[in-house]
Amino acid sequence: MLKKLDTGSAVVITLTFVLFFLALFLKGIGKELLLEAGVLLVSIKLIAMSFKNTAESQAIREDLDQILMLLRQEHSRIEADKSAEAKGF
Repeated sequence: MLKKLDTGSAVVITLTFVLFFLALFLKGIGKELLLEAGVLLVSIKLIAMSFKNTAESQAIREDLDQILMLLRQEHSRIEADKSAEAKGF
């Protein structure tokens, strides 16, 4: 999974964990920790959504590339048929 994370997401994850643990040791366990945990969870959720969007976007791109390739093949076939008909007449 780390292979598929972009550099920005990896930096955000690392920085968020560092700040979370820093806040844990500086403030101790208290109500402020709940706020820090909320920030951590929101960051993780945003990164997970970004990762999912990137994966789905890549899948859509591959499908579109395949459709484009098929359309080009069909266009070439039609052009070849037209050319053959023109030579035959």
